[in-house]
Amino acid sequence: MKTLLLLLVMCTTSLHAQMEGLWEGYDGEWAHVSRQLVALAEATPADKFAWRPAPGVRSTSEVYMHIALANFYLLSVTGPAMPPDIKSEDMEKTVTSKADVIAFLKRSLDAVKTARAQLKPGDLQRKVMIMKKEATVDGMYLRILVHDNEHMGQLIAYARMSGVVPPWSEPVHK
Repeated sequence: MKTLLLLLVMCTTSLHAQMEGLWEGYDGEWAHVSRQLVALAEATPADKFAWRPAPGVRSTSEVYMHIALANFYLLSVTGPAMPPDIKSEDMEKTVTSKADVIAFLKRSLDAVKTARAQLKPGDLQRKVMIMKKEATVDGMYLRILVHDNEHMGQLIAYARMSGVVPPWSEPVHK
């Protein structure tokens, strides 16, 4: 009975850690996807950052850099300036080392979190222009969240195909 109770507590704790942030609104969902993106990037061996499922398809590092650059760009539509060290879209292909990619990813995730935390009441309904279309700041933040989750799914598939198990899906007892 004690073993069953201990196993139940361990599984509940693990499940809680996996679910942390879910159903807690935008900020909770943002924290959740941010943690998972960073955890998966850190769990991926450096030599797997160049892996791609087929010719002409983004490599693992290119997907992470695509996320980071898109986070900065979409955020810039809402007001904050693009970081001065982002010079071109080629960075998706030129920044490839695991350490550099993770640094850019973390910076972009933190930039979104910080900018959103600084919004004042009413800011979310402010109108902005993107690709000749009017949107709201709220819509831009939603686009960032959806985009990051979309590529999280892609990165999970990449990880599985290249032999990497996402850290949050590791069994509790080995």
